[in-house]
Amino acid sequence: MTKIGFIGMGLMGSRMTSRLLQAGFDVWVWNRSVDKCQALVEQGAKLAANLADIGRECDIILLCLADTDAVESVVFGENGLANYLSSQQLIVDFSSITPDATRLFAQRLRAQDIYWLDCPVSGGVMGAEKGTLILMAGGEGQQIERFKPIAQHLGQKLTHMGDVGTGQITKICNQMIVASNAVLIAETVALAAKAGVDARQLAPALAGGFADSLPLQILAPRMATDSFEPVQWKVQTLLKDLDNAVALAKENTSSTPISALASQLLRLHAATGASLEDLSSVVRLFKKTDL
Repeated sequence: MTKIGFIGMGLMGSRMTSRLLQAGFDVWVWNRSVDKCQALVEQGAKLAANLADIGRECDIILLCLADTDAVESVVFGENGLANYLSSQQLIVDFSSITPDATRLFAQRLRAQDIYWLDCPVSGGVMGAEKGTLILMAGGEGQQIERFKPIAQHLGQKLTHMGDVGTGQITKICNQMIVASNAVLIAETVALAAKAGVDARQLAPALAGGFADSLPLQILAPRMATDSFEPVQWKVQTLLKDLDNAVALAKENTSSTPISALASQLLRLHAATGASLEDLSSVVRLFKKTDL
C-alpha cells in the first residue's frame, strides 16, 4: 500500500488527513506544533518525529501549509524535507502560494528526480470534512493519475489545469471571487439590517436566484447574527491570497480594481485585531455607523 506523509495539521490539513485515515490509507503526520497531531494519531496516523521520517517512509507527501515561506522552510530549510527524499517520490502541495515560487520549488526537486504537483483546494473546512473539496492541479499528467486514488477521498473534482504553477494561478482566481464576494455580502447584510430587514432572512430568501452562492449561504447567516465561531476561513489567509492576486496581475499587466478594494477593506478589518478571525467577521466594518 502507498504510504502517505501529510505535513501541516491546520484547519484544512487535519480534516483532510482524517478523511484519508477513514479511507484506510497508511498516513504519517508531522506538524511544528506536535499537539495538533494527537487527535489524528488516536485515529490511527503514525507520528513522524521529524521530517526525515516523512521523507524516508512515504511514497507520496502532501503539504498544507500557511504560505510560501512556510513551504520553502519545510522543504528546503535546515533539516528540511528535501534532504531526505529519494528518486520518484511525489510531493503534492495543497498550500496556496505564489506561482513563481511553485515553479522554482518544482524545478529544484526535479533535479533530484522528485515530482511536484501544485494542487490548492477550494471548499473550506466544511468541504475538507465532507470530502467535497474542489482540487485544481498543475504538473505532469502521469503524476496527476498517480495522485487520483488519494484525491477521490478528498474532493468531488480534480481538474488538471496545465503545467506546474497553473494550479496556484487557478486558486488565485478562485480567491479573488471568494474574497470580493464576501466583502459584498457583508455590505449587503449590514445594509439590510440598517434598512429594517431581518438580515437572517437574506440567505434563504435569495437561495436559488442569481445572487445565490455557497459563500452567501455560509457567510450571510453568520454575519446577520454576529456568529463568527468556529473559524472556517481566516481573514489573514484571504489577505495573503489577494496579495498574491495583485502581484500576479502586475506581472501580467492585468487590472484588478475590485480585488484591490477587497484587499484594502480586509486589511482595514485585520488591523483591528481580526486577522485570525473568521472571514464572516468583516461584516463589523459595515455595521459601524462611522465607516
